[in-house]
Amino acid sequence: MFQMVKLPFALDALVPFISQRTMDYHYNKHYKGYVDKLNELAKDTKFEKLSLEETVKESYKSLAEDRSIYNNAAQVWNHEFFWHSLQLSAKEKKDIKSLVQQTFGSVEEFKRKFKAEALAQFGSGWCWLAEHEGKAEITKTSNADNLLLRDNYKPLLCIDVWEHAYYLDYQNRRGDFVAAFLDNLF
Repeated sequence: MFQMVKLPFALDALVPFISQRTMDYHYNKHYKGYVDKLNELAKDTKFEKLSLEETVKESYKSLAEDRSIYNNAAQVWNHEFFWHSLQLSAKEKKDIKSLVQQTFGSVEEFKRKFKAEALAQFGSGWCWLAEHEGKAEITKTSNADNLLLRDNYKPLLCIDVWEHAYYLDYQNRRGDFVAAFLDNLF
């Protein structure tokens, strides 16, 4: 059975950037819903005994038959990575900042490019900072897709740009949410 990971922070720890109400709704409704649905779909299948990462990769290989398992497993993985991205360790922040400065010249230039990429995501999806071939790269994925499916990509952080991640606090102002996320990073 797949289990919800415990948030690495209290539901109210990100106020005013993300309200307790938004975190509660996002974590206990959306994320929990993906975990519950994944468990329902994986029951009595080969996926029941696989890790979350293995389930994402294996269900993607058989997408025609296992699309619902893939969508829910990938959403669970993405959300868990997003929770981590909201509370990076001091070492992770330092390492990411160094890589960002090497690749983009400055933190400000990284923030500008990351925000532009996140806002360019049409509809629902994710914006990522990843290490690819020794350099930082900003990329986005639609719906449940993630970087587990791309060779030689190591995700460093991501932002959830599905409306449920920010709508209660920011309504249709995705740009304000992305800016607040980036200001919370460093």
